[in-house]
Amino acid sequence: MLWSFLAVLFSGWLYVDASYRGPQWQRWLFKPVTLLLLVGLAWQAPTLNTTDYLILAGLIATLVGDALTLLPRQKMLYALGAFFLSHLLYTLSFAANMTMSFFWPIPLTLLIIGVVVIGVLWNKLADLRWPICTFIGMTLVMTWMATEQYFFRPTDYSFSIMVGAGLLLLANIIWFISHYRRRFSADSAIIAACYFAGHFMIVRSLWLY
Repeated sequence: MLWSFLAVLFSGWLYVDASYRGPQWQRWLFKPVTLLLLVGLAWQAPTLNTTDYLILAGLIATLVGDALTLLPRQKMLYALGAFFLSHLLYTLSFAANMTMSFFWPIPLTLLIIGVVVIGVLWNKLADLRWPICTFIGMTLVMTWMATEQYFFRPTDYSFSIMVGAGLLLLANIIWFISHYRRRFSADSAIIAACYFAGHFMIVRSLWLY
């Protein structure tokens, strides 16, 4: 795992650095390379259960979504669909490994976050309003499943998926706000760092059984 981890870390750092100050070609190259390295890292996990393949499929869906974001704006709807599928697959994998439980402060907190984010973005989303709101909702559900599992079964595995889901939620919130509301210094680098760290933490969970 060490060499695979170092490869992911180095490639991800090159992309984050390019997002902050590097050339465009470096961003286009190292984003898919880092995701492919994450797929390879997940594939090397010592024990892959049937539901673990959902995480592999989610990574591939993310790779497709990233490729679609490089195309004209008309393809953004398809990119959102791929990202939605990725988070749905992650959610199904998390849910398959948890017992039925419900702690109401978790979904309430995430619901408030979702309402605030959508409220901030609503007037700027135009024809992508409902697709983006649906995607945000799916990401909130994914984060809820992961956090709920950690609350009732605090293990290294559940901690890893909770942190991973939370980082992906944060990455997408910053992405939408910076894209549709206001850009700020180093926003692309922060999004990239949260994005790759989130996927890495979810992949890391496959090594913790």
